[in-house]
Amino acid sequence: MTGPLLAAAAGLGFGVFQTLNRRAVGGMSDAYLATFLQLLVALGVLALASAATEDLSLFGTATAISLVYFSLAGLIHFFLGWTLLNMSQMRVGAARTSPLLATNPLFGAAVAAVTIHEFPHLIAWLGIALVLGGALVVSLERVAEVGWDVGWRDSLPGLGTAIAWSVSPILIKEGLEGLSSPLLGLTLGMLVAVTVYGLALPLRPRVEGPALGSWDALGFKLLAGGMVGLSVWARWVALDHTAVAVVLALGLLSVPVVLLLSPMLMGRDVERVTGQIWAGGALVVAGGLVLVLEA
Repeated sequence: MTGPLLAAAAGLGFGVFQTLNRRAVGGMSDAYLATFLQLLVALGVLALASAATEDLSLFGTATAISLVYFSLAGLIHFFLGWTLLNMSQMRVGAARTSPLLATNPLFGAAVAAVTIHEFPHLIAWLGIALVLGGALVVSLERVAEVGWDVGWRDSLPGLGTAIAWSVSPILIKEGLEGLSSPLLGLTLGMLVAVTVYGLALPLRPRVEGPALGSWDALGFKLLAGGMVGLSVWARWVALDHTAVAVVLALGLLSVPVVLLLSPMLMGRDVERVTGQIWAGGALVVAGGLVLVLEA
């Protein structure tokens, strides 16, 4: 049960991250710089955790291919995925981004089936279906409030995020074959992503308006970076214990967390929680319980 429980904890943590991140990006105009700061804070959290809890000499025993896998996972998940997430939320808003991200477990299950021949059990599929259904119920209600009004081009960053986050778990699982510490692998992946991001940052396009917004927005962004560092750590450890589709589905437990926290942080006039939204959140929780208990 270790894997599903850690995956559930990661999903709850991602809910806190999404709420803090939404509060932050509303006052920012530079998605690239905002993502770099988020990565930098998360790297600091993971580096401290690695130094305090892990045997760093394990790097010396790791296979070269495992280090390559972890590095690629960091680039795809953080460099590519987080940039696309920030771009999507800035371009079409969090409500319209949400249903695009909800496709992540479906992409993940398909990629895992093709690449590593991993197929969840029948009861696990029931839990995944409940989680996905609940996430879509919530997402579609949000979209009904603001209208979809998004062309296929504007949908690409959100779908790109979902695809990137479905590919990185496969690389993580392969990397764990040659380096048994998910935390060290994650820290390496984050370090590679931060390094490449720092080198590419001067090439980013110019934006109008304040790049990082107010000090208030910056503070929320830094808090979001710390929270997501801990959440990703839990997810990477979970991938060492259970199926990719289960981990990605339990990541959608972030939905009910956002429902609870967003009205408090953004204001009830901005985040209106209806009966349909709570029904969707209940389905997500029910599906999450099925996945945890099934393990």
